[in-house]
Amino acid sequence: MKQRDYTPLMAELAAAYAKHSTKSAKLHKKALKYLIDGGSHSLRLLKPFPPRIVKAQGAWLEDEDGHRILDFWQGHAANILGHNPKVVTSALAKAFKNGYGLQTGFPDRLQVEAAEILCRQTGAERVRFTTSGTLSTMYAVTLARAFTGRDLVLKVGGGWHGANPWALKGVGYHRGFDSVDSKGLPKTITNKIMVTGFNNTEMLNDNFKKFGDRLACFILEPVIGAGGLMPATTEYVKAARRLTQRHKALLILDEVISGFRFRAGSVANLYDVKPDLMCFGKAIGGGMPVAAVAGRAQILNLVAADNPNKVNFSGGTFSGHPAAMLAAKTFMTHVVKNENKIYSRLAKTAVKTRQTVTNAFADESLSVRFAGDRNKVLPGNSLHMLLFPHQKEHNLTTPEEIYNPAVCDIVLSNKVLQLALLLENVFTVHGLCSTTTAHTEKDIQLLGRACRNAARRIKPYL
Repeated sequence: MKQRDYTPLMAELAAAYAKHSTKSAKLHKKALKYLIDGGSHSLRLLKPFPPRIVKAQGAWLEDEDGHRILDFWQGHAANILGHNPKVVTSALAKAFKNGYGLQTGFPDRLQVEAAEILCRQTGAERVRFTTSGTLSTMYAVTLARAFTGRDLVLKVGGGWHGANPWALKGVGYHRGFDSVDSKGLPKTITNKIMVTGFNNTEMLNDNFKKFGDRLACFILEPVIGAGGLMPATTEYVKAARRLTQRHKALLILDEVISGFRFRAGSVANLYDVKPDLMCFGKAIGGGMPVAAVAGRAQILNLVAADNPNKVNFSGGTFSGHPAAMLAAKTFMTHVVKNENKIYSRLAKTAVKTRQTVTNAFADESLSVRFAGDRNKVLPGNSLHMLLFPHQKEHNLTTPEEIYNPAVCDIVLSNKVLQLALLLENVFTVHGLCSTTTAHTEKDIQLLGRACRNAARRIKPYL
C-alpha cells in the first residue's frame, strides 16, 4: 500500500505547537547548544521539541508554559501509581529529613528488605540489584553465557532489552527484524545474536532445531514493549520453557516492563512457568532508578567474590542506592498489601480507556485497534499501543504486523497523532502507552475528547 505523505500536516501541527508552547520552544533552543538533540534519551525528544516539565503529580504534568498535560507516558511506563505517589515521596521525605538517603557506598537494611520482597513475590532464590533495565539484561545474558559455556543468544524480533550489546539486533523493522541496530558493535557479538519471531511457535521450534545446542539463552519479554505493548501467548511462553530445558539453554524473562505491572510480582506466574533468570526494572523502583536480576541461586552464585568462574556483576556505583532501595521497598510493600485493589483498578481503567479511545475515533469515522487486544492472558492490559490498521481483519499480535507499512500506518499513530494530541494537552508515546491507578474516569473522558479533536485535525489529510 502506498504510504501517505504527512509532511504538510506535520508542518501545520508543528507551527501550531510552537505557538502553543513558546517557553518550551525557547528552552529547547538553549538545550541544543549543550545536549545532542536537546536531551539524553531519543524517545523523549519528539519533534519539533518536547514539552519541558516543571511538575508531575498523579496522572498530570505541568510544563514551562503552565499547561496541565494529561500524561500516558508515565515515566516510560514505570509509574503504576502515577507520578510522585505520596506513599513513596513521604517515605523519602522522612528519610532525607532524618539525614539518610543519598549515596553512602555501604550495604544497609533497606537492600536486604527489598531483596526479600522481590524474591518472595517472584519465586526467585537470589537477586542482585543494579540501576537500569539495560544493565539487568546485559548481566543476565552474560551470566547465561558463563553458566552454559555457550556462545549464541536468541532474542525476539522487535524485542527491546535496552542498549545492551547482546540485544541490539532485530529491534527495528527494516527488512524483517534481521538488522543490527547500532553502529560500533563488533561482528563477534552481533553474529552471535539469533533473532526469532514473537508469538511464532513454529519459528521458535525451528530455531532450536538449528541452534539449540549452541544457545546460551533465549531472552524474552513476556509482554513485549516497543514491539507492541502486548502479551505473548501462553502456547509461546510454554514452548520457550520446554525448548530451553530440552536443549539445556537458559530462559531469561525480561520483566523490566511487566514485573509488578499486572500483579505484585512476576508475570511468569500468570503463564505458570518458572524461568531461570528474570530481569526487573521500571515499576519496582517506585519512581527511582532500581533494576535487578533474579532467579536460580546456582546461576547467580557466579557473581560471588570467591567463585573461580566469577562473572563481574558489580552493578555500578549507585546500585543499592539508599533512597532508591527505600522507594523500592516502599512501593513493593504497598502493592503487595493492596494487590487486589490496585491491579483490579488498573485492569478496569485499561478496558475503559480502550473502549473510550476506539469509540472516539469511530465517531470521526476512523478505525483504530490496539495491538494484542484479543489476548486471553491479560484482558485488562494497562499497556496500550494504538494503531491505524489498513484492514480490520489483521490480528496485530506480532511486531512484524504492527511495523509493516502495508498493514498499519505507524507514522500516523507514532508521530502525527502524538503531536496532534499534544495540542490538546495530552501526552502519548506509541499511540498511547500506559494507564495508572491515578487516571480517573474524568481523565479518560478528557482523553476521548482529545482524540476526537485530533481526528478532526487529521482527517482532511487522509
